[in-house]
Amino acid sequence: MSVVEQVSQINKEPQAVYLILGNDNYWIDTIQKKLKALIPEEERTMNFATYDMEETPLSTALDDAMSIPFFGEKRLVFVKNPYFLMGERNKSKVVHHPEELVNYLKNPPQETVLVFFAPYPKLDARKKVSKELKKQAEVIDLNQFSERETKQLIQKKIEKKKYVIDQDALNELLTRTSDDLASVMNELNKLFLYKINDKKITLDDVDSLVSKSMDQNVFDLVNYLMSGNTTKAIEFYHDLIAQKHEPIQINAILVSQFRLLLQVKILEQLGYSQGNLASALRVHPYRVKLAMRSDRKYSRKYLRNAYVDLVKIEEQLKSTSSNPELLFEMFAVKLNQSIKKEPN
Repeated sequence: MSVVEQVSQINKEPQAVYLILGNDNYWIDTIQKKLKALIPEEERTMNFATYDMEETPLSTALDDAMSIPFFGEKRLVFVKNPYFLMGERNKSKVVHHPEELVNYLKNPPQETVLVFFAPYPKLDARKKVSKELKKQAEVIDLNQFSERETKQLIQKKIEKKKYVIDQDALNELLTRTSDDLASVMNELNKLFLYKINDKKITLDDVDSLVSKSMDQNVFDLVNYLMSGNTTKAIEFYHDLIAQKHEPIQINAILVSQFRLLLQVKILEQLGYSQGNLASALRVHPYRVKLAMRSDRKYSRKYLRNAYVDLVKIEEQLKSTSSNPELLFEMFAVKLNQSIKKEPN
């Protein structure tokens, strides 16, 4: 069953326990609204609660979940940041007893809907509590929502509103929002209002109305650098500075992007697929897709040297009064020279 189908079933056949795996803001917001609709608004004060596992013990949430609904038919309990399902340590000093959840899952009260929001690529499969939760709960894995499904969902919304969108406009909208569904839906609402008369959204409309994020601007900068277009890269960098973007912020995103390119290159060579890469690196699948498209022409040595040079620039920006624009220009020229030495 797809994510869309699972979410549509919440109102029709609510389950006793849900595990929402992943960190997609659009879907999390949609799921929370559908779950809250299970409780009449006038009953929510007494029959709905949210617990953050970085601040509250699991036992408190489970005690609430086991309570009888107060003057109502259903109780709804949200559990956020359940880090005890992961293999990593957490700085929180809250003490949890996961075995209590294992016991709860043996016979969950049908009057309660208990929901775990786990913003992770996957759980620690070695933990008994993780195994039992995945076995007993209705698992909605947001990490499995593909680019194709994203486009279908967007097209469905556009058609429902009786609008049309050019394919190149849709692609640009996805690019400018980094495939983030929440951002896409927000920008679509603005485009609907903007084109309310002819109801046709074009590339020019997207270009005029949807601004590029800082990350997207820096991604364009990376493209200029890696294509050997040094002049354009330097001009674009100067434009970003003129727009009052901080040099250290631009460099930090460049460091992050080249680190990702290097990581993707290494893991690709180890046989990782696009989906596995996104999970392993804990980044949005869209960023992995773009990285895979960008780094195929370049060696690990080239990407590593670029990354190391950017880290050195970061150190200089933090510790000296060096001219940021001059540092970038020297980096761009050096990178272009190393591109010419790359094997064809």
